[in-house]
Amino acid sequence: MKKLEPVMISGREVLPIVEGGKGVSVSMGASSGAFAAAGCVGTVSGVNADSYDDKGIIIPQVYHGKTRRDRWNELIDYAIAGGIAQIKIAHEKSNGEGRIHINVLWEAGGTPRVLEGILSGAKGLIHGVTCGAGMPYKVAEIAAAHNVYYYPIISSARAFRALWKRSYSNYADLLGGVVYEDPWLAGGHNGLSNSEDPLVPQDPYPRVHELRQLMRKFGLGHTPILMAGGVWYLREWQDWIGSDELGPIAFQFGSRPLLTQESPVADAWKQRLLSLEEGDIFLNRFSPTGFYSSAVRNQLLNELEARSARQVDYASKPEGDLTEALPLGPRARPVYLRAEDKPLADGWIAEGFSDGLKTPDGTIIFETPETAAKIHEDQQGCMGCLSQCRFSNWNEGAEGTTGKRADPRSFCIQKTLQSIAHGGSLDDNLMFSGHNAYKFATDPFYEGGRIPTVAELVERLISGD
Repeated sequence: MKKLEPVMISGREVLPIVEGGKGVSVSMGASSGAFAAAGCVGTVSGVNADSYDDKGIIIPQVYHGKTRRDRWNELIDYAIAGGIAQIKIAHEKSNGEGRIHINVLWEAGGTPRVLEGILSGAKGLIHGVTCGAGMPYKVAEIAAAHNVYYYPIISSARAFRALWKRSYSNYADLLGGVVYEDPWLAGGHNGLSNSEDPLVPQDPYPRVHELRQLMRKFGLGHTPILMAGGVWYLREWQDWIGSDELGPIAFQFGSRPLLTQESPVADAWKQRLLSLEEGDIFLNRFSPTGFYSSAVRNQLLNELEARSARQVDYASKPEGDLTEALPLGPRARPVYLRAEDKPLADGWIAEGFSDGLKTPDGTIIFETPETAAKIHEDQQGCMGCLSQCRFSNWNEGAEGTTGKRADPRSFCIQKTLQSIAHGGSLDDNLMFSGHNAYKFATDPFYEGGRIPTVAELVERLISGD
C-alpha cells in the first residue's frame, strides 16, 4: 500500500480521508469531530440535524403550522438550530485537529437560508461547505460571504463546467475541491443523467481524468478532487494515489463511517449493515426529488415497486383506445382504460386494491383504502423538506406548488428519514446505502460483529484495508 501523503483541504494539510455527509441526523457532531481529531475531514450533515434541550435530550421535530409555508419555516428553524448544535459538538471533539465541513443538499427545503443561518451561528467553526443534489450555483456566493471554502458534488465534467462558467469562476480562491460522486455506486441520491444507463456502471477513472483535464484548463490543477462512491479499500485505488495524471486526490467514505462507535444510527441499523449481501442495495427512482437513489431493499421499496406495477393509462372520458369504463370511488365515477388493461384493474380491485390514485403522467395506480388514506395524510402534512416535491406537489417558490398533480408513486422522504434516524423500523423506512455496504459482512475488520471507533477505522483505512 502506498503511503498516504497529506492533501491541502480547507487551508490545512490533512490525511486524504473525508467522511461523507449523510442526510437527516446521520452524519452528526460526534462522528465528524472524531474524524477531524484523527487528522482527516469530518462532515456534519446540515439537513435537519438534531438539536437538544437544556438536559441534552433531542428536541423532536414536531410541526404545528397549519399551512405548508408555516411548516416550511419551522423546518428551516429546526435545520439551523440542529446544524449549529452538531457543528459545535464536532468542533469540541476535534481538539483543533483536521477540518470540519458541513454538507447541505441544494434541493432540500430552504437550503440558502439554512446555510446562511448555520454559517452565521457557528461562525469560525466551519472550514468547508459540501453541496450536491442539484446544481448549486449559489453555494459559492454564500460560502464566500463567510470566507469559507466550498466543495460542489458533481458526477460529470460537464456539470462542473456549467457551475464554473456561471458562478464558481467568480469565487475561484475559495473553491477548496471538487467532489466527484460515482452515480452508480454512491449511497443516497445519485447524479445519473438521462443519457446514462443505471444498469451499466462506468469506470470512474476516465470520468475523473476528464474532470481533471477540464479543471487544469480553468487553472485548477492543484485543487483536490475528492473521489466519492464505491471507495472501500484504499489498496484498490493505489493507481490514483500520487498520480500525475489525476493530480491531488482525496477519498470520501460514506458507508464505512456508519458502522463506528461514534455513529448515531441505531444498533439495529448497524446489525443490518453487518448482514447485507451483494444485491441488497437497490438503485431506484422512487424518491420525491425525482433523482435516482441507492438504498437497502426492504418492505418500503418493495411496496413502492409493487404500487407502480399496479398502474395503467387512463382517461377521464373515452378517447382513442381508452374506452373501457371502470367505476371508482364512493360515487362510482368512471375512468376509461384500454381493453387489455381492464382485466388487470378488475383483478387488483378483487385483491383489495380498490382505490384508484391518479398520477401526473396520465396513469392510475391501485392501492388499498388504508394505504391510500395514508398517502393522502402524508401529502397533506407536507412540511416542505424539498425545494420541490413530486409526492406532495410542494414548491418553495411564491406559488407554493409545482403546478402538477401530486404523485402517489412516491413517499414522504422527510418522515421516513427522521424515523429511521431515530430508531424507527428498518423495514418501513428508507435506509440509504452505498453499493459496497454488503462488504461489511465479508470484511475481516468487522469479524464477529466488531464495531470500531472512528480512530480505529482511520488507522485501518491508512493501512489500505
